[in-house]
Amino acid sequence: MMEGNQAKTFEERQRGTLPGELAMAWDVVANREAVGRFTVAGVHMAPNGFLHAASVIALVDSACGYGCIASLPEGASGFTTIELKANYLATAKEGETVSCKARLAHGGRMTQVWDAEAINETTGKTMALFRCTQMVLYPR
Repeated sequence: MMEGNQAKTFEERQRGTLPGELAMAWDVVANREAVGRFTVAGVHMAPNGFLHAASVIALVDSACGYGCIASLPEGASGFTTIELKANYLATAKEGETVSCKARLAHGGRMTQVWDAEAINETTGKTMALFRCTQMVLYPR
């Protein structure tokens, strides 16, 4: 388990990867929680002109994954996602900010369950509810 807020460390680690390419910024990455956001730009859009659902999944799944890493039990070497589900309720337009708050709902030795909510900060509307299950990995 990592101590304290590791947001800056995770922002540096994501450079050159999908979260970095989607310009995700992190306020909190710590034991049991993660908080982040992106401002909707062309890279987040689908060809039909609407926000791509995968952009929202990338944010909430990254938040849960980063939080999982910060919350690994002693001796664990990593994790892998074994299930995820999202319910979409609203969208966002270019220039609006999508934020995410993720929290650990279950932190066991072999699994973690994370809940996250994506919010359009411009309108205040909840955009998506997300839950994922992570399998905790140990060295062989």
